[in-house]
Amino acid sequence: VQLQASGGGLVQAGGSLRLSCAASGRIYSSYVMGWFRQAPGKEREFVAAMRWSRPSTIYADSVKGRFTISRNSAQNTAYLQLTSVKPEDTAVYYCAASTQFTTETREYFNWGQGTQVTVSS
Repeated sequence: VQLQASGGGLVQAGGSLRLSCAASGRIYSSYVMGWFRQAPGKEREFVAAMRWSRPSTIYADSVKGRFTISRNSAQNTAYLQLTSVKPEDTAVYYCAASTQFTTETREYFNWGQGTQVTVSS
């Protein structure tokens, strides 16, 4: 499966943005879809993940209560809703797939091109 993230842009602090991760190819029911981000000079970090087959989700503490991961199975698309954004949320956001329900970056594959999110203060 190939993944492509989109929807990034410039947003003011406190604002909202929705990112999309479009998948081409089959998404197996056992898959987990994850969102990650990488800020300049920093390592890629886990943001959120969900099982494709049922609504189990995990979030990084830094985004819990502000970001929401979801998916539309019919459209083969995962989403990341960003709300109450902060300047420290500025990063390139990526989506990827895994067979493990995990926060570990190394367990994810099929990384798509990222989408830039910039939060102005």
